Amino acid sequence: MTKILDRTDQWARLSSFRWLMGLYAENHVKLEKLFAPAQRAPGTYFSQGSDGLIVRADVLEQHRFTTELRLTYTVEDPETGTLDPSAFIRAYRDAHQAEATHCRAGRNWQDAIGMFPPPEKMIDHRLRMNIFLGKWLDYLASQGHAADSFDASPLHEASVA
Repeated sequence: MTKILDRTDQWARLSSFRWLMGLYAENHVKLEKLFAPAQRAPGTYFSQGSDGLIVRADVLEQHRFTTELRLTYTVEDPETGTLDPSAFIRAYRDAHQAEATHCRAGRNWQDAIGMFPPPEKMIDHRLRMNIFLGKWLDYLASQGHAADSFDASPLHEASVA
């Protein structure tokens, strides 16, 4: 009986990992349609949606096969003064995957799951972050944000201040 339960646990972990990899692939497609990060130079870009909120996308680094960026609104958290919510994303051009490496929605990942979490807890946390990212990208697209709506113009920056 123990062997059957061990095998079931093993399949559950494997399917969670497969689901996570699927989310990364879906998020890559959504991110490419929304922002096309591979075509952007490092810098800050803005887009205003039909909800009136301004989305800020910071291309932090462009590497040979990856782009690192942060997506956020231009809304400051009243307690910390940081832009919140925000998602830090690593897009892998060669693998066609995009992962939320960490999200700032009130807490850091260490506060949420501890410094040395077991692998299952880390996969679960990554699943939750990337489900959030996928839903947020869907919402942004529904509000009219698209690759051609993001602009680096100072006009947007003036409306942020």
